[in-house]
Amino acid sequence: MNCRSEVLEVTVEARQIDEAMLALLHTILLHRSTGKFHYKKEGTYSIGTVGTADSDCDFIDFTFVRVSSEELDRVIRKAVCEFKDGLNNSGSDGMGQISLEFYQKKKSRWPFSDECIPWEVWTIKVNVVNLANEQERQICREKVGEKLGEKVINVVEVINRNEYLPKMPTQSEVDNVFDTSLKDVQPYLYKITYQITDSLGTSVSTTMRRLIKDTLAL
Repeated sequence: MNCRSEVLEVTVEARQIDEAMLALLHTILLHRSTGKFHYKKEGTYSIGTVGTADSDCDFIDFTFVRVSSEELDRVIRKAVCEFKDGLNNSGSDGMGQISLEFYQKKKSRWPFSDECIPWEVWTIKVNVVNLANEQERQICREKVGEKLGEKVINVVEVINRNEYLPKMPTQSEVDNVFDTSLKDVQPYLYKITYQITDSLGTSVSTTMRRLIKDTLAL
């Protein structure tokens, strides 16, 4: 099986990190989740509905749609909070990446553990910049909102392609494909990981500042 890999990149100031990551991760998981499976007998099941909720950002001019599962939201927020702390502790400027990997399990014979086979990986590269004043922050608030809108459209376009998805499992195999631990939604099995580096490429920082200065000049 070939694992699909998609890369998104955003440039934000420190206070925007968590909202930008939540917007993108929630968007992906919204399209990679189903309602809970209700099995009547082996091979026969119904699927519950997936509720949605709008989330308004405080530091970005942006509203995103997420699955209305508080359990799922807590899991994602915990991972994003750890990533943000790592970025903030890396210095005044920093860069890193957070990855959302979808996988399925392949049962192995005792005493070996199950094999986890990735089938799709989303990597979000994050560049953090410092801004000089409130006027620059306001422009950044608008520009990051515009960029997030573009990224969300990109995510939806990619997900709507006719690409591989794990086949719907039987009741005995559902835990090999879906995370069944949540009471109100059933995402495909996934894990979130991140990496931090301690320096920001000057080209990225310069590009963001040029964008802000160009806007100020209008």
